[in-house]
Amino acid sequence: MSQKPQEQKPQETALSECPGCEEPLEPGDLYCGACGYDLSAVPAVAQDHPTIAMTVPADGSAVRYDRRRGSDGPDGPDASNVSSASSGPSTPSTPSTPSTPSGSDDFELPAPAPTAAPDPRTPAVDPVAATPPAGAKRCVACRAGSVDTDGYCENCGHAQPRERDHMEQELGSVAAVSDRGLRHHRNEDSFAVSTTALPDGSPAVVAIVCDGVSSASRPDEASAAAASAANEALLESLPRGTHPQQAMHEAILAAGEAVNSLAQEPGRAMEHDQHRHQNAPACTLVGSIMAGGLLIVGWVGDSRVYWVPDDRTNPPARLTEDDSWAAQMVAAGLMNEAEAYADERAHAITGWLGADAYELEPHTASFKPDRPGLVVVCTDGLWNYAESAAEMAAAVPADAHQRPLHGAQVLVGHALDGGGHDNVTVALLPFAVEPQGAGSACGTP
Repeated sequence: MSQKPQEQKPQETALSECPGCEEPLEPGDLYCGACGYDLSAVPAVAQDHPTIAMTVPADGSAVRYDRRRGSDGPDGPDASNVSSASSGPSTPSTPSTPSTPSGSDDFELPAPAPTAAPDPRTPAVDPVAATPPAGAKRCVACRAGSVDTDGYCENCGHAQPRERDHMEQELGSVAAVSDRGLRHHRNEDSFAVSTTALPDGSPAVVAIVCDGVSSASRPDEASAAAASAANEALLESLPRGTHPQQAMHEAILAAGEAVNSLAQEPGRAMEHDQHRHQNAPACTLVGSIMAGGLLIVGWVGDSRVYWVPDDRTNPPARLTEDDSWAAQMVAAGLMNEAEAYADERAHAITGWLGADAYELEPHTASFKPDRPGLVVVCTDGLWNYAESAAEMAAAVPADAHQRPLHGAQVLVGHALDGGGHDNVTVALLPFAVEPQGAGSACGTP
C-alpha cells in the first residue's frame, strides 16, 4: 500500500465518483470512503466531459480512459490511466496533467512512458515465472503458481488442501476413497489396498481401513502407520502360505506395534509426556482379505465390514461386532440396539491400537460366500449414515460390483450429504464366485 502524499495541499474535489472504485463521492471528500483513494491530488474534471475522448495514436489503435485503473506513483495517485484497445499489451501512463489543444475540446495525453510504475492494487503476475515446472503441483486457487514445501502457492499465497483431505485408489478389483468430511479440520482416517498371490498362484486381495482416535495425540499419524504396517505384514505372509485368518491376526498385531512406536519416537518419548497414559497416539483398524475362495475379516474398534449380495433379493449382513460402549450394553442385555446407539456414550470405544490400550485382542472371522457380492469395509464416518446392513445395502449403487471406485465415491457422497460430521473412509472388494449351493462351515454371509 502506497503512503499518502505529504507535499500536496488538500483541495476540495469536484469529482462525483471515485476514480479508483467508482463509488459516489460527497462534496468536500478528501479520501474515498470505500477504497481510501486520495482525492486531494485529483484534478477537477469538467462537468460537461464525463467521458473523455482521446486522440488516436499513430498506430491507429483506439485509446480509452479507464477510471478503474488508477496507479499511485511517487508523486501521488494517477487519475489518467490510459489503455489501448489494440490486441497488444497495454502500458500504464505516467502521471500527467491533461492539456487542451487550441480549437479542440478533446484532451491529448503524451505517449506513455516505458518506465511507468505498475498499479500496486493490481497483482503483477509473470505468466512465465508463475507457471509451475513440469511435474510440479499447481495451485488450486490461481491455477498458475507452483506450491512450495509448506503447502502454499508461490504466486498467490493460497494455502493448498492437504493431500489427505481426499484420497482415492483403485487397484484391480479393489478400490477405496477417504474424505475429510464437512466438520473436521483434517482427515484422521487412512487406508491401504493391495493385491498379491498365494503360493499356488491364485490371487489375494487386501483392504485395510483405519480411523484415528480424535481424543488422542497425532491420530492421523496413528491411522497411517497402522494401515501401512498391516498391509505390509499381509503382503509378506500371504505369499509364503500363511493361512489368511492367521495372517490377519498377525497383521493387526504388527499394526499395534507400529502405533505403539509413535509414542516412543525421539523427542516424543513417553517419559517426557506427562499425559502419556491418556494421550498416546491411537486408532481403530478393520480389514478384509479375499483369498482361496475365503473372505477373512479382522478388526479392533468400531469400524465395520458389511456383506452386500449382488442379488439384492438375498439379505445383506454385518460381519463385525463393535468394540464400543453401545455394543457392550446390547451384549449384556441392558439395552436394545436402538436405545444403546441413541445414547451419547454409544461411540466410546473399548478396543483400539495404541500404547495406552488395554491388552490387544484382535478379532478375526472367516466366511466362504456361496454367491457373488460386495464387501464394504468402512469407518463410522460412513456407517453413522447407514447403520444397519439393509441401510448400507440400499446406499450401495447397483453397479458397484463392476465399478468399485465409483461405488466408493457414491458411498462417501452419501455420508457427506447426510452431514459429513466425521472423516469418511470406505473400501469396496467385489467377491466374484459362482453359486455353489450350501455355504461353508466357516460361515456364509
